[in-house]
Amino acid sequence: MNKKSLDVLKSNFFPDVFNHAYHGIAIVGLDGKWLKVNKSICDLLGYTEAELLNLTFQDITHKEDLSIDLVNLEELLCNSANNYTMLKRYFGKNGNIIWAQLSVSLVKNELGEPKYFISQIQDVTDLKKGESEKEVFTEVIKEQNERLLNFSRIISHNLSTHAGNLKTLAKFTKNEVPEIKTNESFIYLNEAITNLNETVEHLKNIAESTWFEKDDLKPLSLSKYITNGIYSVNALAANNTCTINNLVTENIKVVAVEAYLDSIILNLLTNAIKYRDKNKKSEVVLSAQIIDGFVVLSVKDNGLGLDMDKYGDKMFSLYQTFHKNKNARGVGLFITKSQVESIGGKIEFKSQVNVGSQVLVYFKTA
Repeated sequence: MNKKSLDVLKSNFFPDVFNHAYHGIAIVGLDGKWLKVNKSICDLLGYTEAELLNLTFQDITHKEDLSIDLVNLEELLCNSANNYTMLKRYFGKNGNIIWAQLSVSLVKNELGEPKYFISQIQDVTDLKKGESEKEVFTEVIKEQNERLLNFSRIISHNLSTHAGNLKTLAKFTKNEVPEIKTNESFIYLNEAITNLNETVEHLKNIAESTWFEKDDLKPLSLSKYITNGIYSVNALAANNTCTINNLVTENIKVVAVEAYLDSIILNLLTNAIKYRDKNKKSEVVLSAQIIDGFVVLSVKDNGLGLDMDKYGDKMFSLYQTFHKNKNARGVGLFITKSQVESIGGKIEFKSQVNVGSQVLVYFKTA
Protein backbone atom coordinates (compact mmCIF):
# COMPACT_ATOMS: atom_id res chain seq x y z
CA MET A 1 0.00 0.00 0.00
CA ASN A 2 1.43 3.43 -0.98
CA LYS A 3 1.54 6.48 1.28
CA LYS A 4 -1.37 8.19 -0.51
CA SER A 5 -3.65 5.19 -0.04
CA LEU A 6 -2.62 4.93 3.60
CA ASP A 7 -3.36 8.65 4.20
CA VAL A 8 -6.81 8.18 2.68
CA LEU A 9 -7.29 5.15 4.86
CA LYS A 10 -6.33 7.11 7.97
CA SER A 11 -8.62 10.03 7.16
CA ASN A 12 -11.58 7.76 6.48
CA PHE A 13 -11.09 5.61 9.57
CA PHE A 14 -12.92 6.54 12.77
CA PRO A 15 -9.95 7.98 14.69
CA ASP A 16 -11.61 8.12 18.10
CA VAL A 17 -12.81 4.53 17.93
CA PHE A 18 -9.46 3.36 16.62
CA ASN A 19 -7.22 5.19 19.05
CA HIS A 20 -9.29 4.78 22.20
CA ALA A 21 -10.60 1.26 21.79
CA TYR A 22 -10.06 -0.86 24.89
CA HIS A 23 -8.78 -3.81 22.84
CA GLY A 24 -6.06 -3.67 20.23
CA ILE A 25 -6.95 -2.72 16.65
CA ALA A 26 -4.47 -2.79 13.79
CA ILE A 27 -4.38 -2.37 10.04
CA VAL A 28 -2.02 -4.93 8.54
CA GLY A 29 -0.70 -5.05 4.99
CA LEU A 30 -0.99 -8.10 2.78
CA ASP A 31 2.68 -8.80 3.45
CA GLY A 32 2.08 -8.84 7.23
CA LYS A 33 3.55 -5.40 7.90
CA TRP A 34 1.87 -3.30 10.56
CA LEU A 35 0.44 -0.22 8.79
CA LYS A 36 -1.40 1.37 11.68
CA VAL A 37 -1.75 0.35 15.33
CA ASN A 38 -3.70 1.84 18.19
CA LYS A 39 -2.43 2.62 21.67
CA SER A 40 -3.89 -0.56 23.18
CA ILE A 41 -1.71 -2.75 20.97
CA CYS A 42 1.39 -0.75 21.85
CA ASP A 43 0.57 -1.07 25.56
CA LEU A 44 -0.10 -4.79 25.20
CA LEU A 45 3.07 -5.65 23.29
CA GLY A 46 5.34 -3.09 24.90
CA TYR A 47 6.47 -1.48 21.61
CA THR A 48 6.15 2.11 20.54
CA GLU A 49 4.06 2.78 17.45
CA ALA A 50 7.20 3.56 15.44
CA GLU A 51 8.83 0.28 16.50
CA LEU A 52 5.83 -1.79 15.51
CA LEU A 53 5.51 -0.09 12.13
CA ASN A 54 9.01 -1.36 11.32
CA LEU A 55 7.97 -4.95 12.04
CA THR A 56 5.62 -7.54 10.59
CA PHE A 57 3.23 -9.62 12.66
CA GLN A 58 5.34 -12.63 11.67
CA ASP A 59 8.30 -11.13 13.53
CA ILE A 60 6.55 -11.27 16.90
CA THR A 61 4.29 -14.33 16.50
CA HIS A 62 5.14 -17.53 18.33
CA LYS A 63 6.45 -20.02 15.74
CA GLU A 64 3.99 -22.73 16.86
CA ASP A 65 1.07 -20.42 16.02
CA LEU A 66 2.48 -18.75 12.91
CA SER A 67 1.70 -21.55 10.47
CA ILE A 68 -1.95 -21.66 11.55
CA ASP A 69 -2.20 -17.88 11.26
CA LEU A 70 -0.75 -17.91 7.72
CA VAL A 71 -3.11 -20.69 6.60
CA ASN A 72 -6.07 -18.64 7.85
CA LEU A 73 -4.82 -15.57 6.01
CA GLU A 74 -4.43 -17.56 2.80
CA GLU A 75 -8.03 -18.74 3.08
CA LEU A 76 -9.15 -15.11 3.35
CA LEU A 77 -7.17 -14.17 0.26
CA CYS A 78 -8.60 -17.12 -1.67
CA ASN A 79 -12.17 -16.17 -0.73
CA SER A 80 -12.52 -19.38 1.25
CA ALA A 81 -13.53 -17.36 4.32
CA ASN A 82 -14.63 -13.84 5.20
CA ASN A 83 -12.84 -13.64 8.54
CA TYR A 84 -11.27 -15.85 11.18
CA THR A 85 -10.65 -15.95 14.89
CA MET A 86 -7.86 -17.80 16.64
CA LEU A 87 -6.01 -18.00 19.91
CA LYS A 88 -2.36 -17.14 19.41
CA ARG A 89 0.81 -16.09 21.20
CA TYR A 90 2.80 -12.92 20.61
CA PHE A 91 6.23 -12.08 21.94
CA GLY A 92 6.28 -8.78 23.81
CA LYS A 93 9.22 -6.44 23.54
CA ASN A 94 10.64 -7.74 26.82
CA GLY A 95 10.41 -11.34 25.59
CA ASN A 96 7.32 -12.30 27.57
CA ILE A 97 4.63 -14.42 25.94
CA ILE A 98 1.26 -12.74 25.49
CA TRP A 99 -1.81 -14.83 24.76
CA ALA A 100 -4.35 -13.07 22.56
CA GLN A 101 -7.70 -13.70 20.94
CA LEU A 102 -7.12 -12.56 17.35
CA SER A 103 -9.94 -11.69 14.96
CA VAL A 104 -9.02 -10.84 11.35
CA SER A 105 -11.10 -9.51 8.45
CA LEU A 106 -10.04 -8.78 4.88
CA VAL A 107 -10.87 -5.40 3.29
CA LYS A 108 -11.19 -5.26 -0.52
CA ASN A 109 -11.30 -2.41 -3.01
CA GLU A 110 -14.08 -1.55 -5.46
CA LEU A 111 -12.85 -4.26 -7.83
CA GLY A 112 -12.94 -6.92 -5.16
CA GLU A 113 -9.17 -7.03 -4.83
CA PRO A 114 -7.58 -7.50 -1.38
CA LYS A 115 -6.30 -4.23 0.16
CA TYR A 116 -5.38 -4.92 3.78
CA PHE A 117 -6.39 -6.77 6.91
CA ILE A 118 -8.08 -5.36 9.98
CA SER A 119 -7.02 -7.21 13.12
CA GLN A 120 -8.59 -7.02 16.55
CA ILE A 121 -6.45 -8.30 19.43
CA GLN A 122 -7.76 -9.07 22.91
CA ASP A 123 -5.39 -9.92 25.75
CA VAL A 124 -6.34 -13.27 27.34
CA THR A 125 -3.03 -14.00 29.09
CA ASP A 126 -4.56 -14.07 32.59
CA LEU A 127 -7.31 -16.37 31.38
CA LYS A 128 -4.79 -18.81 29.90
CA LYS A 129 -2.76 -18.74 33.12
CA GLY A 130 -5.93 -19.57 35.00
CA GLU A 131 -6.63 -22.47 32.64
CA SER A 132 -3.10 -23.79 33.15
CA GLU A 133 -3.56 -23.66 36.91
CA LYS A 134 -6.86 -25.49 36.54
CA GLU A 135 -5.17 -28.18 34.45
CA VAL A 136 -2.55 -28.66 37.16
CA PHE A 137 -5.25 -28.70 39.82
CA THR A 138 -7.24 -31.24 37.79
CA GLU A 139 -4.21 -33.52 37.57
CA VAL A 140 -3.69 -33.26 41.32
CA ILE A 141 -7.34 -34.08 41.96
CA LYS A 142 -7.15 -37.01 39.53
CA GLU A 143 -4.12 -38.40 41.35
CA GLN A 144 -5.79 -37.92 44.73
CA ASN A 145 -8.92 -39.68 43.46
CA GLU A 146 -6.81 -42.61 42.33
CA ARG A 147 -5.26 -42.84 45.78
CA LEU A 148 -8.66 -42.58 47.44
CA LEU A 149 -9.99 -45.28 45.12
CA ASN A 150 -7.17 -47.64 46.07
CA PHE A 151 -7.66 -46.76 49.73
CA SER A 152 -11.40 -47.44 49.50
CA ARG A 153 -10.76 -50.81 47.88
CA ILE A 154 -8.40 -51.80 50.69
CA ILE A 155 -10.81 -50.58 53.36
CA SER A 156 -13.84 -52.27 51.78
CA HIS A 157 -11.88 -55.53 51.46
CA ASN A 158 -10.78 -55.41 55.10
CA LEU A 159 -14.23 -54.44 56.30
CA SER A 160 -15.72 -57.27 54.31
CA THR A 161 -13.37 -59.73 55.98
CA HIS A 162 -14.14 -58.48 59.49
CA ALA A 163 -17.87 -58.27 58.83
CA GLY A 164 -17.84 -61.84 57.53
CA ASN A 165 -16.00 -62.98 60.65
CA LEU A 166 -18.57 -61.28 62.89
CA LYS A 167 -21.39 -62.96 61.03
CA THR A 168 -19.72 -66.37 61.39
CA LEU A 169 -19.09 -65.82 65.12
CA ALA A 170 -22.71 -64.82 65.67
CA LYS A 171 -23.82 -67.98 63.88
CA PHE A 172 -21.51 -70.17 66.00
CA THR A 173 -22.75 -68.48 69.17
CA LYS A 174 -26.37 -69.08 68.22
CA ASN A 175 -25.66 -72.77 67.55
CA GLU A 176 -23.64 -73.29 70.73
CA VAL A 177 -25.94 -71.28 73.00
CA PRO A 178 -29.46 -71.76 71.56
CA GLU A 179 -31.15 -69.78 74.35
CA ILE A 180 -29.26 -66.61 73.30
CA LYS A 181 -31.50 -66.33 70.24
CA THR A 182 -34.19 -64.69 72.37
CA ASN A 183 -31.80 -62.33 74.13
CA GLU A 184 -32.66 -58.75 73.14
CA SER A 185 -29.02 -57.60 73.00
CA PHE A 186 -28.10 -60.57 70.78
CA ILE A 187 -31.02 -59.78 68.46
CA TYR A 188 -29.75 -56.19 68.10
CA LEU A 189 -26.21 -57.45 67.58
CA ASN A 190 -27.31 -59.91 64.91
CA GLU A 191 -29.32 -57.24 63.09
CA ALA A 192 -26.36 -54.84 63.26
CA ILE A 193 -24.03 -57.48 61.81
CA THR A 194 -26.50 -58.20 59.01
CA ASN A 195 -26.78 -54.50 58.19
CA LEU A 196 -22.99 -54.13 58.33
CA ASN A 197 -22.55 -56.94 55.82
CA GLU A 198 -25.10 -55.36 53.48
CA THR A 199 -23.43 -51.94 53.74
CA VAL A 200 -19.97 -53.40 53.12
CA GLU A 201 -21.31 -55.19 50.07
CA HIS A 202 -22.70 -51.91 48.74
CA LEU A 203 -19.40 -50.16 49.43
CA LYS A 204 -17.50 -52.87 47.60
CA ASN A 205 -19.65 -52.28 44.54
CA ILE A 206 -19.11 -48.52 44.65
CA ALA A 207 -15.37 -48.88 45.25
CA GLU A 208 -15.03 -50.42 41.79
CA SER A 209 -15.20 -46.95 40.25
CA THR A 210 -14.40 -43.38 41.23
CA TRP A 211 -18.01 -42.36 40.69
CA PHE A 212 -21.28 -44.22 40.54
CA GLU A 213 -22.95 -45.05 37.25
CA LYS A 214 -26.49 -43.97 36.48
CA ASP A 215 -27.55 -47.60 36.84
CA ASP A 216 -26.56 -47.42 40.52
CA LEU A 217 -29.37 -44.96 41.10
CA LYS A 218 -32.41 -47.01 42.04
CA PRO A 219 -35.87 -46.53 43.52
CA LEU A 220 -35.42 -47.49 47.18
CA SER A 221 -37.81 -47.84 50.09
CA LEU A 222 -36.96 -45.00 52.44
CA SER A 223 -38.69 -46.65 55.39
CA LYS A 224 -36.72 -49.89 54.93
CA TYR A 225 -33.38 -48.08 55.03
CA ILE A 226 -34.47 -46.07 58.05
CA THR A 227 -35.44 -49.31 59.80
CA ASN A 228 -32.02 -50.76 59.00
CA GLY A 229 -30.36 -47.62 60.30
CA ILE A 230 -32.33 -47.76 63.55
CA TYR A 231 -31.26 -51.38 64.08
CA SER A 232 -27.66 -50.35 63.56
CA VAL A 233 -27.81 -47.66 66.27
CA ASN A 234 -30.10 -49.51 68.68
CA ALA A 235 -27.33 -50.17 71.18
CA LEU A 236 -26.13 -46.56 71.03
CA ALA A 237 -29.69 -45.31 71.48
CA ALA A 238 -30.38 -47.68 74.37
CA ASN A 239 -27.19 -46.70 76.18
CA ASN A 240 -28.19 -43.06 75.92
CA THR A 241 -31.91 -43.57 76.71
CA CYS A 242 -32.88 -42.19 73.33
CA THR A 243 -36.16 -43.10 71.62
CA ILE A 244 -36.25 -43.19 67.81
CA ASN A 245 -39.62 -42.99 66.03
CA ASN A 246 -39.90 -43.80 62.34
CA LEU A 247 -43.06 -42.20 60.92
CA VAL A 248 -42.08 -42.73 57.27
CA THR A 249 -44.62 -44.95 55.52
CA GLU A 250 -43.51 -47.99 53.53
CA ASN A 251 -44.91 -46.70 50.23
CA ILE A 252 -42.45 -43.78 49.98
CA LYS A 253 -39.59 -44.45 47.58
CA VAL A 254 -36.60 -42.28 46.72
CA VAL A 255 -34.03 -42.40 43.92
CA ALA A 256 -30.64 -43.02 45.50
CA VAL A 257 -27.53 -45.18 45.63
CA GLU A 258 -27.89 -47.94 48.23
CA ALA A 259 -24.62 -47.31 50.05
CA TYR A 260 -25.23 -43.55 50.05
CA LEU A 261 -28.72 -43.89 51.52
CA ASP A 262 -27.32 -46.21 54.20
CA SER A 263 -24.61 -43.70 55.03
CA ILE A 264 -26.88 -40.63 55.02
CA ILE A 265 -29.43 -42.12 57.41
CA LEU A 266 -26.85 -43.68 59.71
CA ASN A 267 -24.89 -40.44 60.01
CA LEU A 268 -27.99 -38.35 60.77
CA LEU A 269 -29.16 -40.82 63.41
CA THR A 270 -25.79 -41.05 65.17
CA ASN A 271 -25.45 -37.24 65.14
CA ALA A 272 -28.89 -36.85 66.70
CA ILE A 273 -27.96 -39.27 69.49
CA LYS A 274 -24.44 -37.95 69.95
CA TYR A 275 -25.61 -34.37 70.51
CA ARG A 276 -28.51 -35.21 72.83
CA ASP A 277 -29.40 -33.03 75.82
CA LYS A 278 -28.49 -35.06 78.92
CA ASN A 279 -30.96 -33.08 81.00
CA LYS A 280 -34.02 -34.50 79.25
CA LYS A 281 -35.24 -37.73 77.70
CA SER A 282 -33.86 -37.82 74.16
CA GLU A 283 -36.12 -38.37 71.19
CA VAL A 284 -35.50 -38.54 67.46
CA VAL A 285 -38.42 -38.45 65.01
CA LEU A 286 -38.13 -39.30 61.31
CA SER A 287 -40.91 -38.28 58.94
CA ALA A 288 -41.31 -37.54 55.23
CA GLN A 289 -43.47 -35.53 52.89
CA ILE A 290 -43.59 -34.71 49.18
CA ILE A 291 -42.64 -31.12 48.32
CA ASP A 292 -42.20 -29.82 44.76
CA GLY A 293 -41.35 -33.24 43.36
CA PHE A 294 -38.94 -34.14 46.16
CA VAL A 295 -39.31 -36.57 49.04
CA VAL A 296 -38.25 -34.48 52.02
CA LEU A 297 -36.94 -36.57 54.91
CA SER A 298 -37.04 -34.82 58.27
CA VAL A 299 -34.76 -36.02 61.07
CA LYS A 300 -35.77 -34.03 64.15
CA ASP A 301 -34.33 -34.26 67.66
CA ASN A 302 -34.73 -32.47 70.99
CA GLY A 303 -30.99 -32.26 71.66
CA LEU A 304 -28.55 -29.49 72.46
CA GLY A 305 -29.23 -27.47 69.32
CA LEU A 306 -26.97 -24.84 67.78
CA ASP A 307 -26.82 -21.07 67.41
CA MET A 308 -27.57 -20.77 63.69
CA ASP A 309 -26.59 -17.09 63.58
CA LYS A 310 -23.12 -18.12 64.73
CA TYR A 311 -22.66 -21.48 63.01
CA GLY A 312 -25.30 -21.66 60.28
CA ASP A 313 -22.96 -21.06 57.35
CA LYS A 314 -20.44 -23.61 58.64
CA MET A 315 -22.72 -26.58 59.25
CA PHE A 316 -21.61 -28.62 56.26
CA SER A 317 -18.01 -27.41 56.08
CA LEU A 318 -15.19 -29.89 56.43
CA TYR A 319 -13.55 -30.22 59.87
CA GLN A 320 -16.05 -27.93 61.59
CA THR A 321 -17.11 -29.02 65.10
CA PHE A 322 -19.41 -27.13 67.45
CA HIS A 323 -19.94 -28.88 70.80
CA LYS A 324 -16.35 -29.65 71.87
CA ASN A 325 -17.07 -33.37 71.58
CA LYS A 326 -13.64 -35.03 71.80
CA ASN A 327 -14.70 -37.70 69.27
CA ALA A 328 -16.04 -35.21 66.73
CA ARG A 329 -14.02 -34.83 63.52
CA GLY A 330 -16.24 -32.51 61.48
CA VAL A 331 -16.40 -34.94 58.58
CA GLY A 332 -19.83 -36.60 58.82
CA LEU A 333 -22.10 -33.78 57.67
CA PHE A 334 -19.63 -32.79 54.96
CA ILE A 335 -19.74 -36.31 53.53
CA THR A 336 -23.52 -36.49 53.94
CA LYS A 337 -24.02 -33.25 52.01
CA SER A 338 -21.72 -34.49 49.23
CA GLN A 339 -23.63 -37.77 48.97
CA VAL A 340 -27.02 -36.05 48.93
CA GLU A 341 -26.00 -33.58 46.23
CA SER A 342 -24.31 -36.27 44.11
CA ILE A 343 -27.68 -38.06 43.74
CA GLY A 344 -29.49 -34.87 42.78
CA GLY A 345 -30.78 -33.77 46.17
CA LYS A 346 -30.09 -31.06 48.71
CA ILE A 347 -29.85 -30.80 52.48
CA GLU A 348 -30.87 -28.14 55.00
CA PHE A 349 -30.19 -27.73 58.71
CA LYS A 350 -32.38 -25.94 61.25
CA SER A 351 -31.60 -25.61 64.93
CA GLN A 352 -32.27 -23.73 68.14
CA VAL A 353 -30.15 -23.81 71.28
CA ASN A 354 -31.62 -26.04 74.03
CA VAL A 355 -34.59 -26.89 71.79
CA GLY A 356 -33.11 -29.24 69.21
CA SER A 357 -32.21 -29.63 65.56
CA GLN A 358 -33.89 -30.69 62.35
CA VAL A 359 -32.19 -31.91 59.19
CA LEU A 360 -34.20 -31.85 55.97
CA VAL A 361 -32.93 -34.06 53.14
CA TYR A 362 -34.48 -33.59 49.70
CA PHE A 363 -34.42 -36.79 47.64
CA LYS A 364 -35.65 -37.18 44.08
CA THR A 365 -38.90 -39.11 43.99
CA ALA A 366 -38.96 -42.57 42.43
